Amino acid sequence: MNYLLDTHAFIWAALETNKLSKNAQNIILNGSNDIFVSTVSFWEISLKTRINKFLFENINIMDFAQYAKDMDFAILDMKEYEAITFHKLPLKDNHKDPFDRMLIWQAITQNMTMISKDKLFKQYKENGLKIIW
Repeated sequence: MNYLLDTHAFIWAALETNKLSKNAQNIILNGSNDIFVSTVSFWEISLKTRINKFLFENINIMDFAQYAKDMDFAILDMKEYEAITFHKLPLKDNHKDPFDRMLIWQAITQNMTMISKDKLFKQYKENGLKIIW
């Protein structure tokens, strides 16, 4: 099965696995699952580090791509179709984060299950999002 990690789930998988749910840990460790990290997450890490929203002590954010490779996660590039059809994802009044919304859209268009603790994501189930935590 194909799973897309939300940015926090990727960071926790790389740095603090104890913060992942047991279900998420089991899915990630199951070799028959394909786990993906989106380039959107790398962009989010970079931007939020720049504005001091993410603070990583003794971590070079440039290493996150290697962390993904070391954990055998596949890198998911944003495709032209996802970018141009992004407007089709309904805008929710309580959820406007562009990184989250693009990850949600990628999961929907790529028919992946999102691994995320974010409770706001559940409201996109009606739009086709499959989500676990």
